[in-house]
Amino acid sequence: MTMCVGPASSGVRNPAATGTAKIAGIGTAVAGEAYSQEEVLEAFGIDDTKVRSVFLNSAIQRRYLTLPAPGDDRARVQETQGELLGKHKALAVDMGARAIDACLKDMGAALADVRHLCCVTSTGFLTPGLSALLIREMGIAPSCSRVDVVGMGCNAGLNALGVMASWSAAHPGEPAVMLCAEACSAAYVFDSTMRTAVVNSLFGDGAAAIAIVSGDQADGHADDPPAPAAGRPRLLSFASHVITDALDAMRYDWDGDQGKFSFFLDPGIPYVVGAHAELVIDRLLSGTGLRRSDISHWLVHSGGKKVIDAVRVNLGLTRHDLRHTTGVLRDYGNLSSGSFLFSYQRLVREGVTRPGDYGVLMTMGPGSTIETALVQW
Repeated sequence: MTMCVGPASSGVRNPAATGTAKIAGIGTAVAGEAYSQEEVLEAFGIDDTKVRSVFLNSAIQRRYLTLPAPGDDRARVQETQGELLGKHKALAVDMGARAIDACLKDMGAALADVRHLCCVTSTGFLTPGLSALLIREMGIAPSCSRVDVVGMGCNAGLNALGVMASWSAAHPGEPAVMLCAEACSAAYVFDSTMRTAVVNSLFGDGAAAIAIVSGDQADGHADDPPAPAAGRPRLLSFASHVITDALDAMRYDWDGDQGKFSFFLDPGIPYVVGAHAELVIDRLLSGTGLRRSDISHWLVHSGGKKVIDAVRVNLGLTRHDLRHTTGVLRDYGNLSSGSFLFSYQRLVREGVTRPGDYGVLMTMGPGSTIETALVQW
């Protein structure tokens, strides 16, 4: 299954429809405290050797989390679903506002320049949506168009970016901002099961915002709003694939025993994603004249050590190719929909891209889904 602007049979959105959209700025933010895996185990008094092994063999050194306070007996207080939703709202607004501010500063733009705001989240449900809350909180113009993408999971950043690119192409010169705000510690259930151990060992809190603009402003031919910084890539095309046989392999559903929503990851997910990675990338590059070896920069979702290894092996990539993916996992854990943007920010700061370089963005999540984008500097 694909999401297309061009011919449905191609499985790739038409580059002509999105080719003028260019990344103009990036900003990130985290919340809570930085915890090592050992500190999380200690905080919840986890002694089970199998559970401890999951945490300590995750290739994660630290994560930013907002954990419940200890009670009188020093045990962490269990939060109700209502309290978790309240946490999600507070963290998403706080992190989101800081990420958007950083993104606009990177672009050299102001809040008044924003014409479209897209907010992505899967760690809580809000009505009115996060976009409306941020417009009020930050003082963004009430006339700013907006959309909220809720519940799509770790792949959702690229789902939304594809739609944003189409919006940008239809509104040349008008800056659009996409925010991925994931308060993963507001989606935790703490019990003794291996199901929750896998999730609790992996995810962290973080937000990332990216600005795009098309038309003359994207090429630096106009001064209002500010042109994007030099060396930022164009969004050329997108391709996606839903692995329908693994529809339930990643899901967020109700746990009646806990009275909370709970996330589930099937142990076979790394192999499912790895086995389909080539198919999606080949479709993305089809008709471009490019081979995988022509791609200079790979920015893949930090889904977990086994997922990253499966993608690397199946696509024939090197550890250097995925250095930012593994670095983000090490320093932040899995940040869900915003992970690939944290990797993109590291690439920008590294300063190694050259005009003409091609890059691939890749995310994976519930569906099970693989989303990809082709960019060029």
